[in-house]
Amino acid sequence: MNLPRLRLPIVPASFFGMVLGLVGLGNSWRAAHAVWGLPSVVGEVLMLAGGIVWAILVVLFAAKWLAARDLARDEANHPVQCCFIGLAGVATMLVAMALEPYARVLSLGVFAAGAAFTLGFAVWRTGDLWQGGGRDPAHTTPVLYLPTVAGSFVTATACGALGFADWGRFAFGAGLLSWLAIESVLVHRILTAPQMPPALRPTLGIQLAPPTVGAVAYLSVTSGPPDLVAYALVGYGLLQILLLARLARWIFADGVKASAWSFTFGLTAFATAMVKMAGRGDTGPALVLAPFAFALVTALMAALILWTLRLFLAGRLLPAAPAPRPAVPEPPAALAERS
Repeated sequence: MNLPRLRLPIVPASFFGMVLGLVGLGNSWRAAHAVWGLPSVVGEVLMLAGGIVWAILVVLFAAKWLAARDLARDEANHPVQCCFIGLAGVATMLVAMALEPYARVLSLGVFAAGAAFTLGFAVWRTGDLWQGGGRDPAHTTPVLYLPTVAGSFVTATACGALGFADWGRFAFGAGLLSWLAIESVLVHRILTAPQMPPALRPTLGIQLAPPTVGAVAYLSVTSGPPDLVAYALVGYGLLQILLLARLARWIFADGVKASAWSFTFGLTAFATAMVKMAGRGDTGPALVLAPFAFALVTALMAALILWTLRLFLAGRLLPAAPAPRPAVPEPPAALAERS
């Protein structure tokens, strides 16, 4: 008797961004609980939800490499999509931070796995980029931040949360200088190359992440009242928020899809940084703006979570499955006839 084969969905690596948004918001609520005494259960439920999504995505990502290796290799070799693979390690480190209050030994193991994957992927991907090869400017988008900048900043944040702030300072430096180098390339592309096609425009949401995630990383590996560096990072993040808000209609010309999660890690990091600055003794703008930033980001995230659930229930969350490769290359005549 032949049993039907179970077909798992082919999930792109970019879906790990959902883990970043959920755990990032949970981290904001943890900070708000510590500073303002808000209910701790909200942050812990968000952390749990992020952990569940992470576990599902890890299984599906591994299954893709086992059952649909051609598609997995295509993603790994794609000039844009491949950078999202780095989010697997970043998401794993965030899950380690979520676990830390409950199971420190397990948390350290999960962190070590995530950090090793993140560093290995960053070195592999950056090594490919350094070889050159006539890269198309259209492929230069903020996803380039993900391997080295996001990976290094989250490594620093996790090191601070797990009690290794001195090691985290190395990671912060790697992320900061990588960000400054890559940002100049991206801004040059945005100002001089042709306009981004609608499908790539949501990647601009990642532009918000370096300054705000960097601010959280900086606060995680330092102590005392927030200084000029913390203010500078959050200030640049605020400027990015205003620019992205001004471009929102253009960015989402194709509608709000799962790609909108590219905004969430930067947004939640902005709220977390503001709350932490208020909790670290700031008596100026951060103290005034933190409650508004926290409330606004929470509301935006709630709306996106509900919208994502609606897309999932309607069967429109996953991208269309790519056409299978032909087993034998088609002759030129057949290709010409089909086109």
